[in-house]
Amino acid sequence: MPAWSGKLTDAQIGTLAQYVKTLPAASSSGAANQIASDKPKVYNPGDDVLFSLPTGRAVDKNSLTVNFTHRFAYDPATQGTSRGAELFGLDNFSLSSFGFRYGVTDKLSVDVWRSPSFIGRPIQLMAAYNFLDEHHGGPLNFAVRVSIEGQNNFQKNYTENIEAIFSRSITSRAQLYVIPTLSFNDRRLLMGSLQSDLIPDTPGIDAFSTGFGLAIDIRPTVALVGEIIPTFVNGPELGIHRPAFSFGIQKKIYRHAFTFGFSNSPGTTVSQRAGTEATFLGNPSADTPSHLYLGFDITRRIY
Repeated sequence: MPAWSGKLTDAQIGTLAQYVKTLPAASSSGAANQIASDKPKVYNPGDDVLFSLPTGRAVDKNSLTVNFTHRFAYDPATQGTSRGAELFGLDNFSLSSFGFRYGVTDKLSVDVWRSPSFIGRPIQLMAAYNFLDEHHGGPLNFAVRVSIEGQNNFQKNYTENIEAIFSRSITSRAQLYVIPTLSFNDRRLLMGSLQSDLIPDTPGIDAFSTGFGLAIDIRPTVALVGEIIPTFVNGPELGIHRPAFSFGIQKKIYRHAFTFGFSNSPGTTVSQRAGTEATFLGNPSADTPSHLYLGFDITRRIY
């Protein structure tokens, strides 16, 4: 294209018009399709957890997220009479846990978590680091979390955990998760009490479990989630004869998420999530599908 300076003459305007006519036409739909094809097909988790397994999602620097969980673990949702009249177990007592997660940087975060007295009153302290992120060109997402739990408000029965979180998007609508976890001095998942001296003292057992999870968006803001956590090392010593598993539906709204589902494990700390109802309730069959109970998670980024 020729260059001009100063005021354009009629001849130059005519030449410019002829040049513009020779340019290839770009349709808006073609441009939109090109933009869409260039956009990375990466899944965006709505919560820090699927149901109890971590998603490993990164946080923004200086962000603060609050998480709540409720597990109605004392009453199966479908077994027995008058399930509808008792709202399928929701009328019963809930194990309600909560915690806060803070983004030190966009890769490093710290977390504090507490579960109630009736599951041992543990406090969990955690640090997590995100090494790879698909949003930044990584082949997958990879994070490492280290944590320590202490029961009776961090006074006894300490358990140390290290876990790796691998996840991979299946287009932008689904994601697979694999979470290998080492727990040192793990304990059987036993029922606690409001009285400190009735929270049982049990021997520490080293254990290795691996969580497998899947999230699938069935709507832009609605996902189906599922997970299973088999314990491969020292499961029988911990009273785990069938793997913990959960499934549910998740609603994602901006910085808020709500997940409602079924599970056979009342634990929400790193070490307790692999335990099942069988030891917690002292019922060998309480970890089977017929004994699934209801629960829900709520997460909210408040800053």
